Formats: sequence, C-alpha cells, structure tokens
Amino acid sequence: MELILKRGKEQAVKRFHPWIFSGAIYQKDNQLKDGDIVKVKDSHGNIIATGHFHHGSIAVRILAFEDVKIDIQFWKNAIQTAFNKRKSLSLKGNAYRLIHAEGDHLPGLIVDIYDQTAVVQCHSIGMHLCINDIANAIMESTEGSIQKIYDKSKEVLPFQYASDIENSYIIGDNDEGQCIINENENAFRVNWKSGQKTGFFLDQRNNRQLLNHYCKDKSVLNTFCYSGGFSVYALNAGASLVHSVDISQKAIDLTDENIKLTQREDAHQSYCEDVMQFLKNHNKEYDIVIVDPPAFAKNIKKRHNAVQGYKRLNALALQTVKKGGIMFTFSCSQVIDTLLFQNTIVAAALEAGKKVSILHRLSQSSDHPVNLFHPEGNYLKGLVLFVE
Repeated sequence: MELILKRGKEQAVKRFHPWIFSGAIYQKDNQLKDGDIVKVKDSHGNIIATGHFHHGSIAVRILAFEDVKIDIQFWKNAIQTAFNKRKSLSLKGNAYRLIHAEGDHLPGLIVDIYDQTAVVQCHSIGMHLCINDIANAIMESTEGSIQKIYDKSKEVLPFQYASDIENSYIIGDNDEGQCIINENENAFRVNWKSGQKTGFFLDQRNNRQLLNHYCKDKSVLNTFCYSGGFSVYALNAGASLVHSVDISQKAIDLTDENIKLTQREDAHQSYCEDVMQFLKNHNKEYDIVIVDPPAFAKNIKKRHNAVQGYKRLNALALQTVKKGGIMFTFSCSQVIDTLLFQNTIVAAALEAGKKVSILHRLSQSSDHPVNLFHPEGNYLKGLVLFVE
C-alpha cells in the first residue's frame, strides 16, 4: 500500500515530523484501511517514509523515515533502543515508562513498566494490529525483567474497533492486576486494570522528587491528588501535615491506601471534595500548595475556556499559600504551550494580588522524552513559585 504527497508537502517529513495530515495527500490506494502499513512517496515518486495509515486528520503516523519492513525485527530494534535509553537514566525504583510514543519514534504506542509487568496502551489501530510482535519484542529486549504483558488499549482506541477487543493479558497470568511499586524509595500500590491511564502517573516522578527538598516540617496541600503521589513524597520527606483533595472517592481511597504505606497516617487528612469549592471554603493557609489538575483542554477549540479555568484555579490556590510559601502548579493540556501557561499564571497572580517569583520550570520526567522534531510531545508544563 502507498500514498503520494502533494508537491512541497514532503518538507515536514524531511524535518522528521512524525505526522502526515490528510490535507497533504495527493493520491492514495483506494484499498487503504485504518491501521494499514503504508509507504509514503513524494511528488517525484521517491519513498520517504513508512507508517500506519488512518482515515482522519492525522493520516499517517510515521514509524521510519525510509522504506523499511515493519516486522518483528523492526520492533525488537526499536524497543531495545528505548530500553537502553531508560537504563542510561539510572532511574530509582521498579516503575518507569518504557515507550513514550513519538518521544521514542513509535507514535501511538505507550508502554509502562510496573515491577515485572508491562502495560501496553495502543492509541492507534495500526499499533494494536502489531501488538503481538510488540509484546514479543518487549520480552526479548528487557533482559528478562518482564514476566507479564497486559493490553489496556480498549478505552483509547476508536469505538468501532475497540468494541471487538477487551483489555487482557497477552503474556502471563490473568491475576488481579496490581502490585506495589517503588519510586525514589517511595512505595505505591498500582492497579493497572482499574486505575486511570495505565495505573499511575509516572510523568511526575522528577517533580515529586523536587518536592522533597521543600517539605521538611511544612504543611502541604495536594489538590487533584488522584492516588496521592505528591502526598506520599511529602510525608516521607518529613512534612508536618498533608491534606489531599480530589472530587473522586475512588481517588481518595487510592490515596488513603498509599498513605498507609508511609506509616504516617496521623499527619494526613483526605477530602473528597471539588477542589475549587475546597479552596473557596477551607479557611486555612499552607506552606506548600500543589495544583496538578487533569487536562482542561483536549483540543484547540477549548483552549480559551481552559485558560480561564487555569487562571481562576491558580488565583484561588495562591490565596491559600502562606507568605514565604511555595506553590507547584501544572498543566498537562497539550494545546496550552509553555508561554501561554506562564502568562496564565501571571494573570492569576495579578488577580490574587500576590507578588510571585519563579523558582523552577518543570516538565515531564526523563522517561517521557520529547522528540526534538515533535514539540507537541512536551505536554506537561509546571512552575514552582515563591509567594512573597
């Protein structure tokens, strides 16, 4: 199968951007189906890329910028490269992201490791059609460290395709789907069957570790806590008091379960409340406040409303920080870029009437690399603020 690009549209491919949009296509085989391997030709008939085809705005997700055969050897080479990259990071613990989609030149593929289990999420039909080869390549490339592979793709694939599949083990036993992981000497219980995404938000690893430096004998508020990642780090780093807030009772239950592993339950209180209402009604100030909401904007059309939401949220949060305190604030909305996020926090500080300085600029952890030619992969933005 092949398609031909319009004249001039090969320039993005030559700059190694991994997406080809439907508007760039001049001609394609009529038989092309979602998930097919396709050879991409320029207007002169030269093959310049190989990738997965899909009907939609992103028509091709590029796997290689050349004519290659996408077989088991291709997957072994790609996953071995990613595994070697993680080994070079010297990450502490037994949980990390092995494959980060475009960041590892495999658009549409996420693989997270929890102890001896690899959890795979295919975000494209093409990737899911290759999942058995991917699983075998994971087993061969990870030096015997993986015993089980779980496919958790159903929720993220197009409905018509996903209706015919179920989340299930590709390799290994059909167990209860959970284990205790260790991250920078902090313990967490992870359930990849019932948890959000693949079970745990590994992208905040470095930022949670940074929080350690500020927590000793401090009071901490962790909003949108999910499973209590920042809360656990804060307690283990010697915080005097930690409050965790999330609107989901399931998230609060996860947090409480993880707090038990710290053996510092006496210094913790959880609240199942809407964060905005908590910030408005809870008359208390904290030395450290963490604001890590879910994505407020999934697409460009919702960006304006998202910016307004981030501004209101951060203005309220800033008012709960003690004088001389610190706020960690984040956005994981891909359509909110770094400059727009900072400008939104400026507007929030003005609204709150606070003098604020930037101590650190944050991003996703190093096992979530950003492809230099795909800046869209830099989805997590964060600031550490000193509030005067």
